[in-house]
Amino acid sequence: MFIKSVVIDGFKSYAQRTEINGFDPLFNAITGLNGSGKSNILDAICFLLGITNLSHVRATNLQELVYKNGQAGVTKATVCITFDNSDKKQSPLGYDQYDEIVVTRQQVVIGGRNKYLINGSNANNNRVQDLFRSVQLNVNNPHFLIMQGRITKVLNMKPPEILSMIEEAAGTRLYEAKREAAQKIIEKKDAKLHEIDTVLKEDITPTLNKLRDERSSYLEYQKILRELEHLSKLYVAYQFVCAEEKKKKSAMELLEMQELMKQMHEQIEEVSLILVSLHLHQESGGVMLQLEADLGVWQKKDATAQSALDSCREGLNVEQKRFKELTKSLDDNAKAQAACQKELDKMTAEIQAVREESEKGATAYTAAQKRYQAVCAGLSTNDDGEAATLKKQLLG
Repeated sequence: MFIKSVVIDGFKSYAQRTEINGFDPLFNAITGLNGSGKSNILDAICFLLGITNLSHVRATNLQELVYKNGQAGVTKATVCITFDNSDKKQSPLGYDQYDEIVVTRQQVVIGGRNKYLINGSNANNNRVQDLFRSVQLNVNNPHFLIMQGRITKVLNMKPPEILSMIEEAAGTRLYEAKREAAQKIIEKKDAKLHEIDTVLKEDITPTLNKLRDERSSYLEYQKILRELEHLSKLYVAYQFVCAEEKKKKSAMELLEMQELMKQMHEQIEEVSLILVSLHLHQESGGVMLQLEADLGVWQKKDATAQSALDSCREGLNVEQKRFKELTKSLDDNAKAQAACQKELDKMTAEIQAVREESEKGATAYTAAQKRYQAVCAGLSTNDDGEAATLKKQLLG
């Protein structure tokens, strides 16, 4: 790749557009009188190649590269170079399909803006530098541009400096720079990975462990709640059964007390009849001795009966008091039974609902299983759950 033409417009001493053609592929020399602009042509080429050390082009800033610093109505400096790219072996990477490569660089005074164009398309500085470096045109290499008085310095170079010049000429310097840039990126990525690992170890992992522990505690809490609900239902059922048994026992004791009271009343009536009979015998005027003897016997019996009656009355009072207590206990049991019955009805309704859902699920599962078996056998099921081929169903 070599220069075919150079177009300079507004650069240094070239206020008007100037085009230079007829470059030789191997050797070129610029000749002319002093002050005719020979060095400015070389400066324009270095400017387009992206030189960063402006002292090599005899300027302190980019604005000085514009004709009269932009004070003569020229506000931009433009350099356009056409390169011959017919030798594909020396072609820049990615430009094999072009026979010519036109690179343009424009410097605008206002704001100091730079603009690059490659074959008419906008390009950034890195892309242009990669293009030139891929063909060993690194203008920023210390030995790329040999100015007056530097030939002796080149001849007296030390081995590291000569190696650097050879690397630049061989084109390996580009890859060294890219390798250094890649190493810096890798170091940044490693630092980022270390930071991420630190965050994982110090923040995320402890948080995950904490969340796992909280999840285990929550599951254990849910399990305990279910067990508590189950035990509560069992306790209510047990209370209901105990209340039923207590109610039956109280009813039996009440019947026994009523039977005992009935027997006491019968004994009292018998004693009363005996007393009436004795009075009647005494009034009838029977034999006195017999009556006295009978009276003594009956008096003894009366005393015995009276004692028994008193005892029965006391027992009756005790039994009546006990009956009242049992009646009150029975009422309490009845209330407790009513509450238990209400809870039992609620639980029965819930159990019934669960059974209905279970039956529905079982029915759906049976139907799905039949359909699955039928499909596996090449059959399908109709609405009645009977197996039938798809052909029969379609015809039916």
